[in-house]
Amino acid sequence: MTKLGFQLYSARNYQPFSGVFKKLAAAGYGEVEGYGALYDDLDEAGLDRLAADLEAIGLSMPTGHFGLAMLETDPDRVLEIASRLKMDSVFCPFLLPDQRPDTAAGWKEFGARLEAAGKPFRDAGLVFGWHNHNFEFELLPDGTAPMRHIMAGGPSLAWEADIAWVIRGDADPYFWIELFKERITAVHVKDIAEEGENEDEDGWADVGYGTVDWKGLMKVLKSMPIKHYIVEHDNPNDIDRLIERSIASFQTF
Repeated sequence: MTKLGFQLYSARNYQPFSGVFKKLAAAGYGEVEGYGALYDDLDEAGLDRLAADLEAIGLSMPTGHFGLAMLETDPDRVLEIASRLKMDSVFCPFLLPDQRPDTAAGWKEFGARLEAAGKPFRDAGLVFGWHNHNFEFELLPDGTAPMRHIMAGGPSLAWEADIAWVIRGDADPYFWIELFKERITAVHVKDIAEEGENEDEDGWADVGYGTVDWKGLMKVLKSMPIKHYIVEHDNPNDIDRLIERSIASFQTF
């Protein structure tokens, strides 16, 4: 059975993480995914403690999100964090609105920028890729989607596919999964609430309790060489409910 991961950004408001780790392990998760603020303030000893705490409770952190500025300006630090936490994959997760191109050529150049940023990590044997939101699928004036140009500009980029954000970008996830099926190495498993529901949770839902066709999606995704499935909810109001219901649903897909 596939080990299920959990993006720790989902639990940022439910500190300490040590308590979250216990809940995740008890529920049956095998992995967690790190994000920038988690390791921002950790020195070498702190990284070692985090790695030891995860191992002691039966969790690993094979994937991590790192901001573009850190990837470009301090790759050695990223490599140190990835090494100490035994990561196999590094993903760049976001681009601020004021930095986003507005042309196909601009997005292709951004893909090339990611390609260059990823070289130290690929050279170290790590998977390096992009994690999407919705803006990569919102059509440009020429009718094309930025995601196509990002991946063209960065031919070595892996894709951590956040399916729910693809849908929120008014795109067909099945089309994009098929288009880049050789490049998807990780998937964010998250759900979208019915229209008008869960407004206090930014319209997201626990996995299996929303509108995303996860049963159908998993039939397709299981045929691909995807290493990591990672539950995420951007703003949950009940962390215990999210943890328990999401893994229970995933086990039925």
